[in-house]
This record gives sequence, C-alpha cells and structure tokens, in this order.
Amino acid sequence: MAEALRQTYLDPAVLDQLGDMHVRARQLAQGVIAGLHRSPQRGGSVEFSEYTEYSAGQELRRVDWKVFGKSDKYYVKQYEDETNLQTFLLLDGSGSMAFKSELGPLTKLDHARYVAATLAYLLIRQGDAVGALGFAETPGAFLPAAARTKHLDDIFYLLDNLPAQGPTALDDSLRQIAERARRRSLILIFSDMLDATEHTEDLLRVLKSRKFDVVIFQGLDPAELTLPFEGLSLFEGMEDDGELLADPDDLRDRYIEAMRAHNARIASVCAGANISYLSYDTTRPVELVCQDFLRRR
Repeated sequence: MAEALRQTYLDPAVLDQLGDMHVRARQLAQGVIAGLHRSPQRGGSVEFSEYTEYSAGQELRRVDWKVFGKSDKYYVKQYEDETNLQTFLLLDGSGSMAFKSELGPLTKLDHARYVAATLAYLLIRQGDAVGALGFAETPGAFLPAAARTKHLDDIFYLLDNLPAQGPTALDDSLRQIAERARRRSLILIFSDMLDATEHTEDLLRVLKSRKFDVVIFQGLDPAELTLPFEGLSLFEGMEDDGELLADPDDLRDRYIEAMRAHNARIASVCAGANISYLSYDTTRPVELVCQDFLRRR
C-alpha cells in the first residue's frame, strides 16, 4: 500500500520540475540560517540553543533548576538538534472539498492532496520534520512531525484516507495546531476557505502572534469563481446546506461580487498579519502551485 501511495502522489514530472529548490520559512526559524540548515549531526553531543517554557510531559531532568531559582518558573533547555524546521500540513476534508465541475480536472481535495504530498516529500528530503492534521466535521488524527523518509508513508496514508464530507472544523483545527506545534513551525493550510469567519481570522492572527509561519493554499474550482451554469439549475449544498432551484443568470453578478469580496477579505487579513496567501483554481498544475510557494520562501 505504501508503494502505491508513493506512485499516486509523487508524480515524477512534478519532482523533476521542482528540482532541488528548498522550502524556506519567511521568518528565520531556529536552526535555519539564510535558508541553509545547520547539520543535525554533531558527533556525540549537541549544542545548547535556547530556553523554552516547561510543558506537561517533558522530561524533568531537562529543567534548568538554576533558572527556576532565579525566576520561579520552569524552563527546559532546547538544543540545536531540536531546532530544524518543523512543518505541519492542515488539510480540509469537509464536504465542499469534494466539488468538481466539468471545468476542473480534479476535486479540490485531490488537488490539495497532491500539493501537500509533493511539499512533504521535498521538506523531508532536505531534512525537515513534517506532521499533518486532516479535518472535516472534527479534527482528525494528529500526526506528529518527523524527518524520517519512512514517515512519508504515514503522511500519505493520512492524506489518502481523508474523506470529503460534512461541515468543516477549520477553527478547531487551528486551535489544536496552536497548542501542539512548536513555536516558529511552518503551518501550511489547504482549504477552499469558503467557511472562513471572523473567528477564523482571529485564530490566524493568534498563530502569527505565537511566531508561527502560516501559509494558506486556497484551491477553488473554476466554476466557483464564475458560476458558468446555464438554464434553470438545482444547486445542492455539500455540507448539509440544503438546495436552491434558480436561474444562474439571476444570481451570477451578485454571486461573483460576493465571492470576490469574501476572497478579498481573506487576502486583506493575511496581508495585515504577514500570512502568505496563495489563491488559485484547480486547473493550475500542481507543480506550478508548488513552484509559486517555493519562490516566495
């Protein structure tokens, strides 16, 4: 199964075009200098890097008791081999992601899967740790970050088994990643963002305030941008939103205006919070979406 997943996601043409480009965080993460990582191998010892606040579950032997005596707070030492880039993939598996019109070559979810899988491969190949979280009505299983090549099989399995059904739990997933990911991690969000609310915007700002580097990949079907349908049509909600029988000609102008306003608001929030925002439709080749991202790093 693992080999089949590799063949499904890792299109050789995509990897050949991307070459050896490295994914670099916009803000320097610990362990990254000018886009080049310090070597994770340093013989039998590692160098001390910084202090981080103690959290439940960490080893007590790593608490610096001298610092505790001065500050009355618990801190643990973080070392160089713990400071390479960590990336977390957040993939939206809600019902709307299953949409594909005659204009789109892939469902929104499949397109997002291919982009996420390709970037995971490139990140792990350059020695970075990658984790993942899929979500639909509720956040799914959380996959901790790891840099082992074999870890790709776990990532691909998670991506391949994410169903497109029900409403989205984007907000709950953002809260979970804020609690579980290490500070300064790179957070890649793959979603159509159709259900983004003011609360979503607040959570994105919280992530940035906690020093995460956040990137939103908003993939939409071409028909969602233009409403090209003709004649009396039955529009069915994909997240238990009911049905609407209408003539698209009566809706098109208002619909397009509303969609543009929605996306413009997301873009404005991202610009204000220094969050990278890539919006594209599913006719854009996966390799070009990956290149768009890599060239911004």
